[in-house]
Amino acid sequence: MRLIFLGDVVGKPGRLALYRAVPELRAQYAPALIIVNGENAAGGRGITPWLCEEFFTNGVDVITLGDHTWDQRELTPWINSEPRVLRPFNLQTGTPGNGSVLIDTAEGKIGVISLCGRTFMAPGPENPFTAGLAEARRLRDAGAIAVLVDIHGEATSEKIAMAHCLDGTASAVLGTHTHVQTADARILPNGTAAMTDVGMCGPRDAIIGRDVAAVLQGCLSAMPCKYPVGDWPARVSGAVIDIDPTTGKALSIQAINLDYDR
Repeated sequence: MRLIFLGDVVGKPGRLALYRAVPELRAQYAPALIIVNGENAAGGRGITPWLCEEFFTNGVDVITLGDHTWDQRELTPWINSEPRVLRPFNLQTGTPGNGSVLIDTAEGKIGVISLCGRTFMAPGPENPFTAGLAEARRLRDAGAIAVLVDIHGEATSEKIAMAHCLDGTASAVLGTHTHVQTADARILPNGTAAMTDVGMCGPRDAIIGRDVAAVLQGCLSAMPCKYPVGDWPARVSGAVIDIDPTTGKALSIQAINLDYDR
């Protein structure tokens, strides 16, 4: 069983590059699912219902989110209607939407969980460790052959700790939010694939997806500035994970990086 997970989609360049990458990735890897973090798809902040539908039309199977989930107000009344769009699972009880989903595929049931870290993140969610471990176990008990977890967090230590916490329960624990791909893709001792951050889908020659000149102006002036999304070329980053369908343990994890011009 093979899964593909792609990092935070940033603005229009990230979206258009993603739509070009998905059919190529399907042809090359034949994954059971393609999961994408859509956290920054709408102008760099959040996602809208129509963009979610556009993701699905272009071959994405599940969308995870993060701390910018509610930045586009129209998502709130809509999110309950689409179980494949996941806000962080560890938000307080009663929050709209779902934080996990169990998907039936031709290769069996696959669980996906979206979690948000607490270190340097606002608003402060509930404990992602206790919530994530309990939900991964529940999905396994519900018949999931594999469970993939998106841990959306600022601190590398927290994301690494989450991977070890879920080692042997989740098939893969993959980090998002910082937009910079880390070089630590590995299989943990009990069979969980881990990567501290899979990177982003967005402007490559930018500052985590934002226009370089605007960000530097803010750095040099120490004054409030707007940081528009950068321009082309764009990079699509993520990971492809192979999983043993009999045990749910990861067999391999490989980084993905694809570059596209306008």
